[in-house]
Amino acid sequence: MTRRPPPSPSARSSRRSIMVMLPLVGFAMLFALFWVRLGGDPSKIPSALIGRPAPATVLPALLGLTRNGEAVPGLDPAAFLGKVSLVNVWASWCVPCHDEAPLLTALGRQDPRFQIVGINYKDTADNARRFLGRYGNPFTMVGVDANGRAAIEWGVYGVPETFVIGRDGKIAYKLVGPITPENLETVLKPALEKALQAPS
Repeated sequence: MTRRPPPSPSARSSRRSIMVMLPLVGFAMLFALFWVRLGGDPSKIPSALIGRPAPATVLPALLGLTRNGEAVPGLDPAAFLGKVSLVNVWASWCVPCHDEAPLLTALGRQDPRFQIVGINYKDTADNARRFLGRYGNPFTMVGVDANGRAAIEWGVYGVPETFVIGRDGKIAYKLVGPITPENLETVLKPALEKALQAPS
């Protein structure tokens, strides 16, 4: 009986490379499938928090921030009840946040039927104030999430993200990524309108 010679070192190395690559290929295929199902749009990532109460996250105010001559308070979850709220998670170092800021400020001026609330994520007070000084401050409350814990509680993937909270204090909609002229008109405003028309 003839014995087969043992595989050469190059054959063993090739087999090992294939074994290492298999999980990576599998992950890439799953990611591609996920991306195609979403149409390449990360804003369509579903949130497990939809329909649940907004996190009871109390956050301190952004030091030195004023609006109409009065200090802007921090985040108080009790302020969500009885009002429709748009909660925006932002930071001065976030490039897309600079793009969406003028849209958010204009939205706040156009429609007084809801309040706009900010969660300032892992930022410095000076930079955050300068950011709002540059684009305008649409926020009635700004909570400072210095260590990122609140973002975890809110299920934030990355800044910016925006939530619509109904009068019942429950999350009605979540937008992943920046507000754009397109999604403002086609997605965000309809979600706000739906929340405004919902019975109290």
